[in-house]
Amino acid sequence: MIKVFTGNDRIRAKNEIEKFLGKNYEIIEGTEITPNDLPSIFLGVSLFSSARNILIRDVSANKAVFEKVSEYLNTPHNVALFELKLDKRSVGYKNIKNKVEIFEFSAPQNPNLKIVFDIYKTAKTDGKKAVDLLEKIKFDEDPMMFFGLLVSQALKDYSAKQGIKEKRTLKELSKLDLKLKTTSFEPWLLIQSFLLRLSSLQ
Repeated sequence: MIKVFTGNDRIRAKNEIEKFLGKNYEIIEGTEITPNDLPSIFLGVSLFSSARNILIRDVSANKAVFEKVSEYLNTPHNVALFELKLDKRSVGYKNIKNKVEIFEFSAPQNPNLKIVFDIYKTAKTDGKKAVDLLEKIKFDEDPMMFFGLLVSQALKDYSAKQGIKEKRTLKELSKLDLKLKTTSFEPWLLIQSFLLRLSSLQ
């Protein structure tokens, strides 16, 4: 069974994904797979179980793969597609929209939205200046929501230009996501560290 979870309210989406998949599931980065990987993901079995629980993140940004997902609707596994932003005009979306459940989770409009986008744009050339901008708004922001907006900007960049820097940015954000969820470090310090490194990614 395939279900789609989309929207920038990552906390609500994550809660619903865990209701579907449970606490233990495989995580696959949709931007890093190819169409040839799909049979093993959707139809392959593990050594320990014939049924798997799988989360695939941001596969809609990978056009060639997303358009093939509809060929695997008969998967014996529980597969959650987590899309921060879903283009409803895309072929991939049109292929699945009436065949799978799609859940949308939108957070209230953020009054600091423009500043958040300015921070990401600034960080691409000047990490220190981006951190200074962050200091002005971080006490009014939730770090996980802010992180979600960073991801949305990175995915937008990747959709426009699938270059080395764009791919490495997504990989760094994936690592940051894991750290935010699994370590006891202050979330804002982890985010600031990412902003400082962003301009140097090649």
